Amino acid sequence: MGVEYVSRVPRPPLDGLIDDLYYLAGTPPYARLTLPASPAAFLIVNLGAPFRVRAGTDIKTAEYTDGCVVTMPSRVLEFGYPPRTRSVGVHFKPWGLAPFLPMPAAELCDRPLTVEQIWGRPAVAELRDRLATAEEPHEMLTLLEEELRRRLGETAGLGLVRHTSRIIAATGGAVAIDDLRVSAGVSSTHLAQRFKQLIGVTPKRLARSYRFTATVFSLDPAEPVDWAELASGAGYFDQAHFGHEFRAFTGLTPTRYVEARRRFLREHPGHVLDSWPLPAD
Repeated sequence: MGVEYVSRVPRPPLDGLIDDLYYLAGTPPYARLTLPASPAAFLIVNLGAPFRVRAGTDIKTAEYTDGCVVTMPSRVLEFGYPPRTRSVGVHFKPWGLAPFLPMPAAELCDRPLTVEQIWGRPAVAELRDRLATAEEPHEMLTLLEEELRRRLGETAGLGLVRHTSRIIAATGGAVAIDDLRVSAGVSSTHLAQRFKQLIGVTPKRLARSYRFTATVFSLDPAEPVDWAELASGAGYFDQAHFGHEFRAFTGLTPTRYVEARRRFLREHPGHVLDSWPLPAD
């Protein structure tokens, strides 16, 4: 039994907050998968057996029955899946989750919450019931999109954070933070506070995440990697700095990361999840 994965981009105005809505069902390639930190937030509504999440090596694994909500992670996440999993979810842009949260994003940084803790038990129970009785994945994604549109509200400072974050993304994180402050016409303190409130991390941390993600996606794990050249081309001070970033974002050294990617390619060629998750077993 493989994995069925269906995704699509939502209609405006949600497309300015969300990369895609998705449906996932089946048997994951590994019982445990790690998800390196990346410039994204996500929400999962679980429709199958509970799954487990650990955010960082110093945090205990927690079980999630109704699903979970994760602001932009600053370190690797580990997912433990049941033999059969089924869920719908949202991949948010870094700032995209803020309009749906009842608290500052910084309070959730590397601390996943259940969907019930965010939206309340009655609302989540009703949503899960409607999703579970839907006839096919696209109908489920439409129901989830309607729920998100209904919950969308005004968020103070979102325009500033979105504009500045898009500059960071467009440059692959290679932008001076002081230039962002000047361009936005606000103090560095104000900018950092807004980012922490709506994304959960500072502009500098977001830029680091974009730079690292762009660098990693540029390498081909099937080919030999010149780490010194890769680090230099990405603007890292030296290879040691690059290695430190690697461990911070993936929990692995560069060499072990490539070994894990090659294992995934070797054991599950062409798998729908083969882009960012890594085996944790």
